[in-house]
Amino acid sequence: MKKSTAAPVILLFLVLPFQGQSQGRFDQWDKNGDGQLAKEELPAPLQKNFQRVDQNGDGFISRAEDEAIRSKMGQGKSRGGASENVTVVSDLDYAGTNNPRQALDLFLPKDHSKDSEPLPLLVFIHGGGWAKGDKASGGRRISEYVGSGEYVGASIGYRLTDEAQWPAQIHDCKAAIRWLRANAGEYGIAPDRIAVWGTSAGGHLVAMLGVSGDVPELEGEIGPHPGVSSEVTCVVNFFGPSELLTMNDHPGKIDHNAPDSPESKLVGGTLQENPDTAKNASPISWVSAADEPSLIVHGTKDELVPYPQSVDFEKAQEAAGVPTILLTVEGGGHGAGFGPSVDEAVKAFLGQQLHGKEVDLSDATIVAGE
Repeated sequence: MKKSTAAPVILLFLVLPFQGQSQGRFDQWDKNGDGQLAKEELPAPLQKNFQRVDQNGDGFISRAEDEAIRSKMGQGKSRGGASENVTVVSDLDYAGTNNPRQALDLFLPKDHSKDSEPLPLLVFIHGGGWAKGDKASGGRRISEYVGSGEYVGASIGYRLTDEAQWPAQIHDCKAAIRWLRANAGEYGIAPDRIAVWGTSAGGHLVAMLGVSGDVPELEGEIGPHPGVSSEVTCVVNFFGPSELLTMNDHPGKIDHNAPDSPESKLVGGTLQENPDTAKNASPISWVSAADEPSLIVHGTKDELVPYPQSVDFEKAQEAAGVPTILLTVEGGGHGAGFGPSVDEAVKAFLGQQLHGKEVDLSDATIVAGE
């Protein structure tokens, strides 16, 4: 998604009030505590927006200028479409690198604070073939859940394949989960109730999170919280690849074995010439009885990620004794044709796993659009 030139300004100066005090990007970047921001105090990727916010041209951004921007643009609005009853804390650096790809956006119910009853966390991870897309799409996916007052939400960014290859992507996601768990008390998050939801490449990454909570070699060493667990509670996997070496076994629009395929770019070379890395990057390789419960949703007419990828993954998880539900969208494409039945299934699954609600869920087939 191409960002508008104004969007970073809106996101840069959104702050989250806790007990009347501003705790957000302004305070984080105000290293000397003088109540104003010099251009060099901002991360390099955001310095280009400095003059837009420094409205009096004095070379500093004051709190008044910050508040004016928030008032003009609307605090609680996000580029991801978050509603007015959702507060957004944007571009939180979970890796300590100031890399804009290694950042997350946090979504909180409007009146929620660290003194509120802790809420489950719903984390979204975007798709895009590991080569495009960004965390901005997360707000549209999860704002309804957060606005209900039953969840805190987060949307994770990660390094794309033009910058880094596998296992950088899972290392980033795990670092983000560690950061969220380590800071759970600050944002009123229940650290033992974390769901991850992803689409396509994001579905692959959430599946990896679900199967690798007990795999030290996939943990990585990114971020300031190496001793914190990256385990999650449950997984919502929308049409994510599960076994890279078999992606070409079924017809579709992509030659997955080609050097320029998304999967080949992920592993740093053609799949068939890098089988060890391809297996390492395949969720099905890591299935064990310790995996987290999953809801998998996949369309039978998906021409980018073959539907059998999810069928085989579910079979592997069930054979290991992992609670897994496969919702088949008959006639559905790559995210196309997903109707209200899918929405209701996601809500029911999250309610069951994170709130302990009694619901009746099992494998099902629905017609696209229903």
